Amino acid sequence: MKKIVLVLLLASGFGLLAQDVEQDKEAIKKVIQTAYVDGLQNEGDTVKIDSGIHPGFNLLGIGKEGKMWAYPIEKWKASVVKKKMDGKLPKTGDDFVTVKFDHIDVTGTAAVAKIEFYVGKNLTYVDYIALYKFDDGWKMVNKIFYKF
Repeated sequence: MKKIVLVLLLASGFGLLAQDVEQDKEAIKKVIQTAYVDGLQNEGDTVKIDSGIHPGFNLLGIGKEGKMWAYPIEKWKASVVKKKMDGKLPKTGDDFVTVKFDHIDVTGTAAVAKIEFYVGKNLTYVDYIALYKFDDGWKMVNKIFYKF
């Protein structure tokens, strides 16, 4: 009888963990959609950007001769604000950005999301976004990408 109770307790615990992971995945999708896609890419809304992107965030890439570069969120936000002031945002039509979530992996308070990034109908990037869960929720902390 004790073994059955133990098995039931363990099974219910695993069920709760699975439910928590699914809730985290949905929260991560919302953060990426709101802060990155809507705020940073399509609207230039700094409130949305700040809601889901950590101030220490860096976009990381590989440049000429295989040298890595980093683009901090503050510089990226400044360029987005300028685009908005210049009338280049919000985006519409063929320039509108959408994403498809390929995979989200969550381990405790760390996660990675793999997404397909579309400009209009064109697959333009595959993004790998790293996130941490803070007291106020999930925040994007860096991104690497592959450009087609």
